[in-house]
Amino acid sequence: MSGGRGGKSRGRRPDDGTPPSSDRPPVTIKDVAKHAGVALSSVSRVLSGHPDISEAMRLRVEKAVAELGYEPDLVAQSLRGGSTRTVGFLLRDISNPLFANIARRCEQELRRAGYSMILMNSDGAADVEAVNLTVMRRRRVDGVVASLVSESSPATRQALAALRVPVVLVDREVEGFTSGAVLCDHYHGVRRAVEELLMRGYHRIALITGGLDVRSSRERVRGYSDAFAAAGVPVNRDLILTGGFDIDYGKTEVIRLFSRSQEATALVTGGVGITTGALRALRQLRLEVGRDVALVALDEWPMFDVLAPDLSSVARDSDEMGTASAWLLLDMIDGGQPRTVMTDTVFTPRASLGRVPPARNAAAVHKR
Repeated sequence: MSGGRGGKSRGRRPDDGTPPSSDRPPVTIKDVAKHAGVALSSVSRVLSGHPDISEAMRLRVEKAVAELGYEPDLVAQSLRGGSTRTVGFLLRDISNPLFANIARRCEQELRRAGYSMILMNSDGAADVEAVNLTVMRRRRVDGVVASLVSESSPATRQALAALRVPVVLVDREVEGFTSGAVLCDHYHGVRRAVEELLMRGYHRIALITGGLDVRSSRERVRGYSDAFAAAGVPVNRDLILTGGFDIDYGKTEVIRLFSRSQEATALVTGGVGITTGALRALRQLRLEVGRDVALVALDEWPMFDVLAPDLSSVARDSDEMGTASAWLLLDMIDGGQPRTVMTDTVFTPRASLGRVPPARNAAAVHKR
């Protein structure tokens, strides 16, 4: 029976008559050296993975570590060595499935390299974001991966500048701040989608995306505008809606859009949250995707697969983005120079574009 008389407890010297480790000071590296019958320096070299150590010595020390239940003090080691083997990952919104998967893939790659990852969520608030960056600095992380709420927030910019460690920005660009970056080609993805809609006869195309203080929104607006220019069709700026990424914003903007005298005939929705809100609004308005209004979702979510009709999309590879973020940061931690990695977006037309462009006005919709 475990824990009986004569049994060995974790963190306890064998046969020394002392109480278990919970009732006495924790086992130290000196205890390990004494138990193994080796020098303190030999234990340190084994625990640090030093290559100049014999196999017999390594096994001897590891046996003593296991028998005593010794657990290294990682904080003390980091203070001595100048590295915590920890990376911070800052998310704008952890509920966004695309960015949650980017963080998951990044952590997998970091773990393979011997690093732990601290994940912090800013809930879309720039002031929280600045505090989170300060916490990471105080925890002495070796580097930071960040998807920022805002590229222009003074508090965020000040907190970034104070980090003094390598930083990789995910789909963000902060003017005057030197960092690595993993960016997405939103421009060409949105441009291809809008060109397809224009070719099918849709001219009243609404773009709904986040605020212009983040790169993704600026690039989407640029791709949208250039598609209209290439087709020789005037852009209606009232149909470019920028401001937020969440569900409520998407729903509110679509309802407001269709309350006008001439509503959109097609929607391009910038992100999973906006797309979800837009779909809720269309259901409330009793408008059917693919029949009453065309829809292109910017970013995909597995739950969209259960919808009918299938949603057209401009997708980005979150696995690739997460992996690239980790590799780029690890390279910078090892002394490499900041670089920018550009990842593709892929436009996939599906049934949500509709077969025949709707030739109607707002009155025709509301009479049904």
